Amino acid sequence: MSVTESDLAELRALLGESGVMASEAALFTYEADALTLERRPPDAVALPRSTDEVCALVRWARARNLPVTPRGAGTGLAGGATTEQGGLSLSLNRMDQVLRVNETRMFAWVQPGLVNLWLSQQLAPKQLYFAPDPASQQVSTIGGNVATNAGGPHCLKYGVTFNHVLGAVVVLADGTAVTLGGEAPDSPGLDLLSVISGSEGTCAIVTEICVRLLPTPEGVKTLLFDFATVEDACRTVSRVIAGGIVPAAMEIMDRHTTTLVEEWLHIGLPTDAAAVLLIEVDGPAVTLEPQAERIAVIAREQNARSTRIAKDADERAQLWKGRKSAFGAYGRAASGFTIMDGVVPRTRLAEALANVYAFAAEKGLDAGNVFHAGDGNLHPHVLFDASSAKQQADALEVSHKILRMCIAYGGTISGEHGVGIEKRSMMSELFTEADLAVMERVRAAFDPDRRLNPGKILPGGSACGEARKGSFEAMRGFSASAASGSTEGPWI
Repeated sequence: MSVTESDLAELRALLGESGVMASEAALFTYEADALTLERRPPDAVALPRSTDEVCALVRWARARNLPVTPRGAGTGLAGGATTEQGGLSLSLNRMDQVLRVNETRMFAWVQPGLVNLWLSQQLAPKQLYFAPDPASQQVSTIGGNVATNAGGPHCLKYGVTFNHVLGAVVVLADGTAVTLGGEAPDSPGLDLLSVISGSEGTCAIVTEICVRLLPTPEGVKTLLFDFATVEDACRTVSRVIAGGIVPAAMEIMDRHTTTLVEEWLHIGLPTDAAAVLLIEVDGPAVTLEPQAERIAVIAREQNARSTRIAKDADERAQLWKGRKSAFGAYGRAASGFTIMDGVVPRTRLAEALANVYAFAAEKGLDAGNVFHAGDGNLHPHVLFDASSAKQQADALEVSHKILRMCIAYGGTISGEHGVGIEKRSMMSELFTEADLAVMERVRAAFDPDRRLNPGKILPGGSACGEARKGSFEAMRGFSASAASGSTEGPWI
């Protein structure tokens, strides 16, 4: 599979001269997302501006047996937007418009290339906002958020991306555009929209999205506690939830992370603390002070050394800037690092973090932790020297060991980053062959030729035009077992 000069001419006829890139510099730019350990340049980059142009591109690629890999801002951390098998990198960045806002019914139709934060900024005068807020929200796109079913600090209270998507226009593998869901809170028929959300572009390409909007909270209170031990910070999280309080967000940064952020931003974070805990509550103004007081009491009972309450919107923004700049701070401190996003039960957070440090130390590596403590979504950073092949291999080994720990603790391998290439091999450790076969059949129903983002998520690495080996044999065995009335084995 390759793209010829004749092919490029046809693409430019479809999209215009500026809608196609194939220079060496352009292909280098699009050879990876934020998982830079995995690289493969596309044969060409296409930048459509409408659903019709996406349909035309998909039909064009299908006629040439070329894989198509949808791409947003390229901030994904699992290799989901990497053109592992070449073909077209279909960048949706130029599709970045708010198409329509219905203030009364509180929804908006947007294009997938719209940056997450831009939507809430445009809605602010209407006292509305879009709740999902991944740490990358200043640059990540809503289409990319849908592709990975992104979470973010405030998903503890408000849920992940699919909880805020009512409908979508998607382009199927044959170039047909269909609408899934709609503007109503619920739609009759099978919930295919939920299948698309989190499928990382392997089932369809999302080109228009109807998102649920929320009224801006009347009030917000942001608190920062620091602790002499990570265990005390983690216990505080569990005690607050057990006490019947569901904050909008609960985030922990360990000493390593806090020190790096403070050296960079100088926002007054305590660098001698083993952990800092950022808690935010929002809602009716009259409820905030009582919640904050109860949380502060619980934190002091768990040995919090100090309490800092943001006095105004500027200080609140500074505290959140510190939390959301953690990834960048690590990038300044090490030439290479891996980031996992496994999930464990809240009650096992302290134990899990102790293991992260131990796993890294066994390989002579440093590790830091910053994570969504409220829902147990870890983000361990394992640092290494990018010029050392051994350190890189050791870091990857540590990262997969962390994910195996998450599975053993009753958690899972991804809370929001997706599977992509990075965690593909781990899927066989989380699911049985029969489970994976069901997923393969669902994917095949949307894309029988595996042309959309081929090889991602499911182990086996199917090439464009191929099915995953053994999947249908396993499915037949699963079906036969179910038909015989057996109740043994996993179900999804």
